[in-house]
Amino acid sequence: MDRDGFWGLVEDARGGVDDTVADPDGVADALTKLLGGLEAEEIAGFGVELARLQVESYRWDVWAAAYLINSGASEDGFDSFRGWLVAQGREVWEAALADPDSLADVVDEDRPEGFEGFDGEGLLHVGSHAYKNVTGDEAAYWKAVDAEAPDTPDLPAGQEIDFDDEDDLHARLPRLAALYLD
Repeated sequence: MDRDGFWGLVEDARGGVDDTVADPDGVADALTKLLGGLEAEEIAGFGVELARLQVESYRWDVWAAAYLINSGASEDGFDSFRGWLVAQGREVWEAALADPDSLADVVDEDRPEGFEGFDGEGLLHVGSHAYKNVTGDEAAYWKAVDAEAPDTPDLPAGQEIDFDDEDDLHARLPRLAALYLD
């Protein structure tokens, strides 16, 4: 599956969700259903493209944005944040990779009571769930994806950012820092 096909499926899934910012799991559910109508090879191709996007977004500046937006971001939390970012669609994704501070236009600084973060962990598993539903063999999905997907680097790309250095965060992500640190 190519990038356009990947994003086409994401956009189709987003179409049935009223608020993707607050409901990335709704996008994940819709995407799992859409993928379930494809052949196993296409589902695995979706997983490979998702893995490519995860590697491309494994960057210090994107992680710093996740850290600010979610009041912290462990490595697993950063993975889940990038799942949430996929659920926002291609336009938001590409804008965030071009300038992570652009996410200030997407998120709301007012976190409701019980807020657990912008988390799209479910989106990271749509391919394996759909593949298992179609073939009954989730392990075969991961084998197919792992054979084609790039490895995640040991360290994020770009210049390292100290997430505890508020002056650096203000300098690199001024709009997000203004929302979440001031």
